[in-house]
Amino acid sequence: MGTNNNNEAGGNGESMDASVSDTPIQNFFNGSCVLVTGATGFVGKALVEKLLRSCLGLRTIYVLIRPKRGLNVQTRHTELLKNPVFDRIRTESPALFSKIVSLQGDVSETDLGLNEEDRRRVVTEVNIVFHAAATVRFNESLKSAVILNTLGTQRAIQLCRNIHNLQAFVHVSTAYSNADKSEVMEIVYPPPADPECVIQCCRTLSDDALNIMAQQLQGKHPNTYTLSKAMAEWVVAEQAHDIPAAIVRPSIVTASWREPVPGWVDNTCGITGIMMEVSRGTIRSIICDQGLNMDLIPVDLVVNTLIGVAWHTATYRSNAVRVYNCTSGSVNPISWREFGVLTHRHACDTPTQYVMWYPGFTFRTNYFIHKICELFFHFLPAFLTDLLLRLQGAKPIMFKIAKRFQLAAKTGEFFALHEWKFHRENVCMLMRDAQDKATFDFDVSQINWDQYVKHYMLGIRRHVLKDSNDTIPSARKKLQKLYWIHRFTQFLTIFIFLKIVRLS
Repeated sequence: MGTNNNNEAGGNGESMDASVSDTPIQNFFNGSCVLVTGATGFVGKALVEKLLRSCLGLRTIYVLIRPKRGLNVQTRHTELLKNPVFDRIRTESPALFSKIVSLQGDVSETDLGLNEEDRRRVVTEVNIVFHAAATVRFNESLKSAVILNTLGTQRAIQLCRNIHNLQAFVHVSTAYSNADKSEVMEIVYPPPADPECVIQCCRTLSDDALNIMAQQLQGKHPNTYTLSKAMAEWVVAEQAHDIPAAIVRPSIVTASWREPVPGWVDNTCGITGIMMEVSRGTIRSIICDQGLNMDLIPVDLVVNTLIGVAWHTATYRSNAVRVYNCTSGSVNPISWREFGVLTHRHACDTPTQYVMWYPGFTFRTNYFIHKICELFFHFLPAFLTDLLLRLQGAKPIMFKIAKRFQLAAKTGEFFALHEWKFHRENVCMLMRDAQDKATFDFDVSQINWDQYVKHYMLGIRRHVLKDSNDTIPSARKKLQKLYWIHRFTQFLTIFIFLKIVRLS
């Protein structure tokens, strides 16, 4: 069953990026049909928006959507198009929405769970496939991670083999699929176990047996996510070598740099959630080696790379699956310390009205000290706040939030305590071959990190916290009060400590 949005019609699609409509990448997409899995995810939404806005010659964008939490495909299709990432298209050229057609499916099923009619449409019409569907939860069970990330990739390839005029299959992986290696080349490395064997085990073994198996399989992999992604890459290398296929490995995907607007983000995963809680003053201690370089890649640069890679794969066909490390660290490095300073600065410059304490945090590598700080600076204030909420007859939520972000920080510790060198020769080759930098820019060397973090914090404020810019003046007044309360608390603590020392 296909679902589109013809009710959105109105406006002139040709007004958008029409001045550069004759560039090679755009010409490649002219008249094409695209299939996107994972279109409701962070990268997927940004990819659909960019294709719609900058590739005006596209005929159709099929998006694979599965019913979820009681919502059918039609409802999820409508919710997808309501996302602020599409605001620019909604304002400038809403007629373009009619090109998006939702298909009900599931990547873990044969033929991606498509019914016969939709499968026929895909195999006869689609030319380009972007496989972005995945679970990105670091603490996912081995079974769920393998079924969605590894088997899902295998299912996508099997369908692609039946597509009559396939020009490119682009698999979205992660730069940390080889987190067990400090230097990562643009090649597919053998995984720690045979993917086919692991898939069969996930189908037949009990959950307890799989948990034991996961501990043995992971080895130096920090979690089931990176492990399942490593196996998915091997599936692509082994089973898609004779079709036009490529792998793109983004590092830590973060808010948009420029497109469709600076700072767009719509989730609290990973660094975004930590930045949000830092801005609210609820996180005071973070396990991290601040001297190491982090590796961020804005979502719009990821999307532009994916689109460029599809063109590159079709135009410069390789005998093997080509890998593109979509990273920034080797070109435009920024340390955790520098990023932390910028985050704190902009959290104070443009505070949110939901700030609860004056922002301030410390990076630590000492787990013992960190646990003490967590107890006194995270959980004790959360407990006391919930106590006050209970007394007022309100629902206590702060302790639950503190636990949630403790888990989020815990799953990210491995990445904050290690550094990787990612080679980018294929990405550099793509930059040389592409002539569409004005429309599909993925040059990370041009990112100004100070300006980027500024817009990132504003994006969290607007899109995640739903906090209007109109509240900034009142939020600054609130922050000023919290600053003096914070200082008074510090002085009082020191005074009491000195009194205790003197009495002893």
